[in-house]
Formats: sequence, C-alpha cells, structure tokens
Amino acid sequence: MTGMRDYLFISLGLVLYALGFTAFILPHEIVIGGLSGVGTLVYFATKGLVPVAVTQYACNLLLLSFAYKIVGKTFVLRTIFGATAISLAIGLGESIFMGLGHPIIADISMSAILGGILCGVGIGIVFVHNGSSGGTDIVAAMVSKLSNQSIGRTMIYTDMTIVMCSIFLPFEGTFQERLDARIPLIVYGLVVTFVIAYMTDMIINTNRQATQFIIFSHKWAEIADRVNKEAKRGVTVLDGLGWYSKHEVKILMVWCRKIESVTIFRIVKSIDEEAFITQANVNGVYGKGFDTMKVKLKKHKKEDPAKMVEES
Repeated sequence: MTGMRDYLFISLGLVLYALGFTAFILPHEIVIGGLSGVGTLVYFATKGLVPVAVTQYACNLLLLSFAYKIVGKTFVLRTIFGATAISLAIGLGESIFMGLGHPIIADISMSAILGGILCGVGIGIVFVHNGSSGGTDIVAAMVSKLSNQSIGRTMIYTDMTIVMCSIFLPFEGTFQERLDARIPLIVYGLVVTFVIAYMTDMIINTNRQATQFIIFSHKWAEIADRVNKEAKRGVTVLDGLGWYSKHEVKILMVWCRKIESVTIFRIVKSIDEEAFITQANVNGVYGKGFDTMKVKLKKHKKEDPAKMVEES
C-alpha cells in the first residue's frame, strides 16, 4: 500500500508540473531549467518540429544510465516511471495549450510566477515520495545522496546555464534586437527557476521539519507510555529540580514530525490538562525513525612508516 500511495502522489506531482509548464510557461516562450528547458530550446530552435517531450525523454534515459550506481535501483525505476509519465503529460499539455495559439494568461509576469509555483510544488511532492521527474532532479538526487547540499540550490546551479542558452535561439534581426527580445525572457526564465527551486525546498523541508516537546507532569509515566503506544515515538525521561518548590520532577522530551504534533497534544491533554509543555520547531532530526545523516567524512592520509622512522 505504501508503494502504491507513493506512486499516486508522484503522479499528482508530475501532473502539477506538466500543467504549470505547458499552460503558463511554454506559451510565453520562456526557457526554464532542467530537461524541460533543454526541450524548450530544441522545440523553438526547430520551430516546433521536435516536441519538448521527445527531447526530455531521450535525455532522461541518457542521464539515468550514468546515475544508476549512485542513486540505486529503486530510484531509477521510479524515475523511469516519472520520466515516462512527465513526458506523456507534457506531450498532452503541449498539444492542448500550444494549440490554442495564445497563452491562457496574457500577463507574462503572473503567468510565469503561477507556472513556477505549480512546477515547484509538483517537484517537491515527487521528491517527498522518493520519486523523480528526471532531468536535473537526477543530478540533485545524486548530490543529495552524497551530502546535505540543498536540492533546490543544486537545481539552480545546473539550470541557470540552460536558461542562459536561450540567447542563442534563432532570431531574425540585428544582434541588438536579439538582446532586446531575449534578455527579458532570460530574466523571466531565471525568476521561474528560482521560484521552482524555492517551492521545491519549501515542500521538502516542510515534510522533514520536526517538533521538540518538553513536558512537565506528575503523570509523566502514563504520558510516556501513551506516546510510545499511540504516537509510536520514543520518550526520554530526565531528572529535574523545581527551584521554587525544591521538589524533584521528571521531564519528558519527545521529538516527532510536525504533522504528529496534534497527536502529542491530545495525549497530554487527555491525561493531565495542567501539564506544562513547551514546543519548539526543529529544522531536522537525524537518527532512527527520522532522517539519515548524509555527510562525507574526511579521508586521513596514511603516514609512511619509513618516513616516520627517518624523522625520529
């Protein structure tokens, strides 16, 4: 069931991305990052002869052949599913929205921002459920496997070059006229790329964000048992001393996902309505039951025994 649920959300994310791209970005001839941007470059360079979806899918298969050993079999399989689904969705959306002959929203600024939001939310949903739409997502996933580098930031570095390449698209006119026509679209492309990256990070970080509870109650044992059994979260019991009362107290520390906070509050309130609770947001919790630390350890050079003997 978990796998099916993931695939449903991956599909939802891909549909949102395709909708944002084909309905609000492509009709304004804005080149964004990722393989969608590469496909856009090819699409306009060939005057619509090669669809965006075809270029995107071919490049995805090429990238996956390089990424297989790093990201693993499961990620590759889900990415093949994602790359196929996104290509089909973009192909369908391209035929519908480009066939209209005009953008749905005439205001390019509003259209670009709305498209960027939809694309970013879509990619974020896909990543949260361990999938990928392919393209620079594959590069970002490889970096994420090796370090704590932000996925959105990695995508920005990779995508900016693609956006800048739109200056070389075919254009009839002088070099100055080319600059006057292309630079505004490049700026919009960069803005959309940043919006997508920001929304992607926001969706991912919201899912990872954790909450720390510190609970004071004379019914601490009952609360701890209920949190273990009902919330399925660990509890740490600390010894404390109330300086005003000079009485020894037990302090409960609990970490949980942000969406599980309500469950903790309900448990405490049902047992002791006068319990003293503090709640703090935690950017990340690493360890069993939470995220895994992705830090590359420094390699220490081995000392040459012969050299050590000479020095001594």
